[in-house]
Amino acid sequence: QVQLVESGGGSVQAGGSLTLSCAASGYTHISSCMAWFRQAPGKEREGVASIYMNYGRINYADSVKGRFTISKGSTKNTVYLQMNSLQPEDTATYYCAASSSSGYCVGLQIFQSPYWGQGTQVTVSP
Repeated sequence: QVQLVESGGGSVQAGGSLTLSCAASGYTHISSCMAWFRQAPGKEREGVASIYMNYGRINYADSVKGRFTISKGSTKNTVYLQMNSLQPEDTATYYCAASSSSGYCVGLQIFQSPYWGQGTQVTVSP
């Protein structure tokens, strides 16, 4: 079955860095886009960064521009999120998402029933 496995979350102090990884498996097509989302306690899920896997177009939320970098791996349907200068407000559960065979991205949104990972916790202390 489809699986998206995230790793790399953890606890850091403000100003620190983490790199999240996401590997998708269980399907044969190459996702046209993959993205990272996050959800903090009591808040709605928000898009953080997306990447169009075919031609590399990238989108970032304003709150992370200049600090986070999304990139695709050399392995099919793999994506990373390098997070620098982390702040307490970045504390959240981070989710990886990949487009389905009919799916597509518009900005930080993925349409047509994307696949989701289980999430990895990122905690940033002051």
